[in-house]
Amino acid sequence: MSMDGVRGALLAGGLGERMGPLTARTCKPLVPYAASCRLVDFSLANAVRSGLPEVVLLSLHRESDLVHHVMTHWDYHPGTRLHFGPHDELLRGDDAPGPGRTLPARPTERGTADALLANAEHLFAPGASDLLVQHADHVYVFDYRPMVAAHRASGAHCTIGVQRIERRYVKLFGMVEVDADLRVRALVEKPSDPTSDLIFTAFCLIRIDALREVLGDLTAGDDPWQHDISRDVLPRMIAQDRPVRAFPVPGYWADIGTVDRYHAEQLKLLRQPHPIPPDALPRTLRSAAPRFDPDRGSLLGTELPGSTVVEQSVLHPGCRIERGARVLRSVVLPGATVARDVTVRDSIVLAGEHLTTDRHGLALSLLGPEHGSAPPT
Repeated sequence: MSMDGVRGALLAGGLGERMGPLTARTCKPLVPYAASCRLVDFSLANAVRSGLPEVVLLSLHRESDLVHHVMTHWDYHPGTRLHFGPHDELLRGDDAPGPGRTLPARPTERGTADALLANAEHLFAPGASDLLVQHADHVYVFDYRPMVAAHRASGAHCTIGVQRIERRYVKLFGMVEVDADLRVRALVEKPSDPTSDLIFTAFCLIRIDALREVLGDLTAGDDPWQHDISRDVLPRMIAQDRPVRAFPVPGYWADIGTVDRYHAEQLKLLRQPHPIPPDALPRTLRSAAPRFDPDRGSLLGTELPGSTVVEQSVLHPGCRIERGARVLRSVVLPGATVARDVTVRDSIVLAGEHLTTDRHGLALSLLGPEHGSAPPT
């Protein structure tokens, strides 16, 4: 399936406030994941895998660090061009600012729809017929080409990814109702009383002409709106009886929005068979590929000394586990140290942290102001 005419919009501007100290020193898309990469790398790997011709990065916070990472690891793929919106010419010039340098401020955004409006000249440029909306905090391995083929064959104005989960967890996501032909009849963000077990995986294809019309309706109307794609743009398309279709997404998919989900979803990768095999993970952390140790049931990005106990854990490159330490069902981030004879259980050791006392569970100091439970997959 040709991807000609498809332009990517990678939403990477969220503050990540619910990620607590994980985003204290870095933007959310750059949070390390699975001892192999950073969150943003999953969507970029999917774009490259699918042969998406161009991806426009829609970023705001700690932007130069994110841009540096993306240019370092993803700017060399000949089939996918990265575009940095209003900063593209500056970043590709001889005097491009390095990591940590402040880029010119972008317009303030109240929601994801504002990101589309602020970058309209780059997203809706000549040659683009469909926009693929991605997020920089979703973990999945996917080829978008069959979805593009189904989208174009159906004549849909929009095609959204969907997946079935246990109904008790639907309230954490966007609930989708479809008819027998997979036409979307409703999309309700975080419903209090779910009536469906189908959720929106938050990536979608939208015909650009239809998107521009709907955005124009929303911005010109008198009714208040939340400036959000899931809460405003897609429900408006459905309410207008435009053809919006669902595309079932097979396999593993996770939205990493909170500290406890960040912890739980990484541990799910340790199950066998692996939801995402270690060799299918993007590789952008500077180290050898992480290896799965079946005896420990762990994903290891570092070497372990003798007299340590590691079980069902993810150890990132650059961390240190000293002799006599016990790491159980935990995630240890780059540069962290678990000191001699210390036990960490069901928790996270933060990047650069030197843990010298036992830690059990996700203490309030690790959790953001709002958190929820991760659904099983």
